[in-house]
Amino acid sequence: MKRLAGYLKDYRLESLLGPLFKLIEAGFELLVPLVVAAIIDQGIGGGDGGYIARMGALMVGLGAAGLACSLTAQYFAARAAVGAATAMRWDLFRRIQQLGYPELDKLGSSTMITRMTSDIQQVQSGINLTLRLFLRSPFIVFGAMAMAFTVDTQAAWVFVGAIPLLALVVFGIMAVTMPRYRQVQGALDRLTGKTRENLAGARVVRAFAREEAEVADFDGRNQALTAMQKGVGHISALMNPVTYLLINLALMLLIWTGAWRVEGGFITQGAVVALVNYMSQILVELIKLANLIVTMTRSMACWGRVQDMLDTPVSMAERRESLGEADRQGPAVAFQDVSITYPGAGAPALTGVSFTAAPGQTVGIIGGTGAGKSTLVDLIPRFYQATQGRVLVQGRPVEDWAQAELRGLVGLVPQKAVLFAGTVRENMRWGKPDATDQEIIQALQRAQAWEFVKDKPGVLDFKVEQRGRNLSGGQRQRLTIARALVRKPPILILDDSASALDFATDARLRTAIREMPGQPTVFIVSQRASAIQYADLILVLDDGKVVGQGTHQQLMDSCQVYQEIYYSQFPKEAV
Repeated sequence: MKRLAGYLKDYRLESLLGPLFKLIEAGFELLVPLVVAAIIDQGIGGGDGGYIARMGALMVGLGAAGLACSLTAQYFAARAAVGAATAMRWDLFRRIQQLGYPELDKLGSSTMITRMTSDIQQVQSGINLTLRLFLRSPFIVFGAMAMAFTVDTQAAWVFVGAIPLLALVVFGIMAVTMPRYRQVQGALDRLTGKTRENLAGARVVRAFAREEAEVADFDGRNQALTAMQKGVGHISALMNPVTYLLINLALMLLIWTGAWRVEGGFITQGAVVALVNYMSQILVELIKLANLIVTMTRSMACWGRVQDMLDTPVSMAERRESLGEADRQGPAVAFQDVSITYPGAGAPALTGVSFTAAPGQTVGIIGGTGAGKSTLVDLIPRFYQATQGRVLVQGRPVEDWAQAELRGLVGLVPQKAVLFAGTVRENMRWGKPDATDQEIIQALQRAQAWEFVKDKPGVLDFKVEQRGRNLSGGQRQRLTIARALVRKPPILILDDSASALDFATDARLRTAIREMPGQPTVFIVSQRASAIQYADLILVLDDGKVVGQGTHQQLMDSCQVYQEIYYSQFPKEAV
């Protein structure tokens, strides 16, 4: 709660004025039954039309003043709630940006999206209603009871008996429903994850004619979520009828007691009407309070999930100080007996990897599926932390680098070509924010992308849709390569990033990279032997181990795994 209150510190005034104006409105409302009693006893009973008109005008005035206070309170409460939710989203998004790949892999994108949207929206609603009603409803309940004692002490004891019973019902239902709302949000996470998975793999689903099976699976998850929501809804739904029952029983007792008190001449008929009005006010406010508590319960469950993500520890501590030039002496990249095991994995992804890449060298990485090729290159920009051994960049362990500084040295082209909605120019400037059009065109030419970009409407102003869906797979890959080249990085990682290119385009691309000024150290991850056979150093991975390293000819003479890969792609040479 302390952290949640912290989000309202910039809205202290609004958080104070919102409840204050609601309390003023409640004060006006508590005066209305007394005015009604006076109209009945003095105006109607005495036949005084002028008095009735004056008291009627007073009631209208109280209503107008209450409405003005209510609108003002709503404005301040909404301002505070929206402002706090905005700050939460900002903190949560910043936290997501700070998390490493291990945390992102564990949490999953569907969970993060749900907490950024649905959960924070629920917290915002809870803050809004709390500022408006959390003080007002109890104030009306106990204020009505106090006013009832000013009208008639004996009849007012009915209020004293009814309010604890109503409170027991409200808080009892709250205690039962709170853990169930947490379960509902968890089920919503799983349903969102299934939806996202299905949308991302829509082509595969249709290719295997799995639409009906996926619909059935979704229906099962949806029904499970619905059943959980119905279960907690049934419990929550008990609140209104039970409170109505108790209030109506109290009203019956109050009217019966009032009738006897009027008959005995102790109170007037107007006083009975005032007491009934106060009981009705209590009924309305308790229903509001019940709904508020349900909302607060749901909001607190959602806040707990948001807080869990904000408290997710970052597995890889980041150095803040930059390294001077004198500290950057040594090979471009060196692995020293490096091993890594992913959290929760049964076996290491890499074991005992050692090699050295000099500046300007080209390193080819080849191996079967799941051999650990992508894991190896992901350790260079420190997307993951080695569990054993050391990874060095320019002679210094990657842990010694500031994250931004280290990744500023690396141009990465991932397996999956990721482009963002915007122009070609805007996408290229992800690699270098101040890149000129000439630098962008040079990078496009080296990446073999200029040949199709120059024919697009607007050329560099051509609009790329989200994820580049208005481009072919090969075009997306070439643009992501150009985005990495535009920054002219000292280390360039091509993680199977030419799989959609034909052999001729792939060959031209590799030639253009070799001819770049200030030749970068290039890591080429590929399934194609032709893509890496001219590399200065080739690493052959098998089940997370380096089973061979050297030049193409050296590996052809000594490495059976490399021979099998090569001859599977060039069978004629095996004859």
